[in-house]
Amino acid sequence: MINVNHPDQRVAVFVDVQNLYYSAKNLYNSFVDFGAILKTTLGKRKLVRAFAYVIKAETGAENQFFNSLGVKGFEVKSKDLQIFYGGNKKGDWDVGLCMDVVRMMPRVDTVVLVSGDGDYSELVEYAKSNGVRVEVCAFSKTASSRLVEIADYFYDLSLESKKYLIKK
Repeated sequence: MINVNHPDQRVAVFVDVQNLYYSAKNLYNSFVDFGAILKTTLGKRKLVRAFAYVIKAETGAENQFFNSLGVKGFEVKSKDLQIFYGGNKKGDWDVGLCMDVVRMMPRVDTVVLVSGDGDYSELVEYAKSNGVRVEVCAFSKTASSRLVEIADYFYDLSLESKKYLIKK
């Protein structure tokens, strides 16, 4: 995996916030510095758009965090947490993120997927088959080995974890 980082590349970044949030929490008992991740993955290339996909909890306490993502350059897409009869909860953006990648593919040279979720493997293969370079950014200990294997480049946040973490 070679990091081909040309200044004229048009890049879109897609962040599965929940995936990274829980990885950082479980591995390091820390929060993620999404601004540092955006800066690293973008390099000197041209940012077309950066999306952060979030789930709203019942408390509303996360609004400050969502606003900070916007200040750091992300377009925040949010969904309400679904609560089912019996108390089961669900909140994910898998299909929404995939559809946004598909819609952006004609406008970019490179897609950066910030997630270690193996469910995105088919998306990575689809984007690559359409001539789009796909880079994956995640903590290696919680990243799908398949996702790491098929990416054109993998940013292992674990190698410089202090650079990408904010202590609680």
